[in-house]
Amino acid sequence: MSRHSDKAREALMDAAEELFAIHGIDGVSNRKITEHAGTANHSAIKYHFGTRDDLLNALIRRAITEVSEFREALPVSEDLDGGLREVVTHRVLPWIYYLAAQPEPFCRAQFLYQVRGYPGLSGIGAEMLRGDELQADLVGRTRHELRGIPASVLRARAGILGYMVLGISAEFERQVAEGEHAATWEELGYFLVDSIVGMVAAPSTAKSEFLDFGGPSRG
Repeated sequence: MSRHSDKAREALMDAAEELFAIHGIDGVSNRKITEHAGTANHSAIKYHFGTRDDLLNALIRRAITEVSEFREALPVSEDLDGGLREVVTHRVLPWIYYLAAQPEPFCRAQFLYQVRGYPGLSGIGAEMLRGDELQADLVGRTRHELRGIPASVLRARAGILGYMVLGISAEFERQVAEGEHAATWEELGYFLVDSIVGMVAAPSTAKSEFLDFGGPSRG
């Protein structure tokens, strides 16, 4: 792919992400995206990506790739003896550092929160946005620390965390963009880590076999 084509593709992705964050995924036409990206070719989405779902998955893959780079830079152990706080930190902070590094307009967290439950999202992108990796870590790596909490409860709590991290990040991003918040992204990240550790480790007092917060919305 030529450098010009790469730039055109990135411009379309940036335009789509901003418009999706503001108007919702179903509230934006391909024509609006191409116009916002500054191209007169209204079939550019089809040319560069294929379908609308292909565009969404390309946006998610871009995010996942960049988050993985931040995760690799974290000095956190990957061994199976990692404690709960270490596991949560390793999964949550890279997302926060990634969002903190985004240029204006501040819209990526808001887009990711919207797309998290979108029916067309598939594959590893959907799994990571839903918190499947965190779910696997909580059930597999921290059982020694969370004895007494059923695996079904941990899976349900991990499903909640996907909404929690992206939802709070999206609201924080909006407030920062509007000048309403003086806190830093890093402060938000450690607030989330503290909150998640407390929630995950809380005693279980009710049956939860019916709870499933991991999949896409079924509205």
